[in-house]
Amino acid sequence: MNDASHLMHATTILMVRKGGRVVIGGDGQVSLGQTIVKGNAKKVRRLAKGSVIGGFAGATADAFTLFERLEGKLEQYPGQLTRACVELTKDWRTDRYLRRLEAMMLVADKEVGLLLSGGGDVIEPEGGIAAIGSGGNYALAAARALAEGDLDAEAVVRRSLAIAAEICVYTNANVVIETLDAA
Repeated sequence: MNDASHLMHATTILMVRKGGRVVIGGDGQVSLGQTIVKGNAKKVRRLAKGSVIGGFAGATADAFTLFERLEGKLEQYPGQLTRACVELTKDWRTDRYLRRLEAMMLVADKEVGLLLSGGGDVIEPEGGIAAIGSGGNYALAAARALAEGDLDAEAVVRRSLAIAAEICVYTNANVVIETLDAA
């Protein structure tokens, strides 16, 4: 595995849709190989004047490029998150520059949540729960179990990210959470 693909997975981003809300949370650790170079990175943010939330796992510069491109697609297709994401992933897969970007994204608006990848994937997860990054599978398993209980979406995300941080060395407990009221 080369260093670039290793960096692609060094984070944890989790999306949960439950009880009329959609929440995306992510840890703040940035790792370069075996070294933690930053502990409070913001990998989750609001887009489209606050109507869309998104998080990324991957190389930071690549993620910023993809967020900028997604913003452009959201301006081109306002209120159409799925269409904007399909157009972004088409460009990502076919553009000579973009296809070299190594990242994955989770994005959501009040109606839909999607997982995006450079392979052309635009996937709406079953049950409204998805996770990406090195700690993604730990957070995903925790969220699926916790979502069946009485916790609200934000509490599920916070607890699941804490569990992932206890297990994954590339995930820390310094989290950023963004929430939207769902349709």
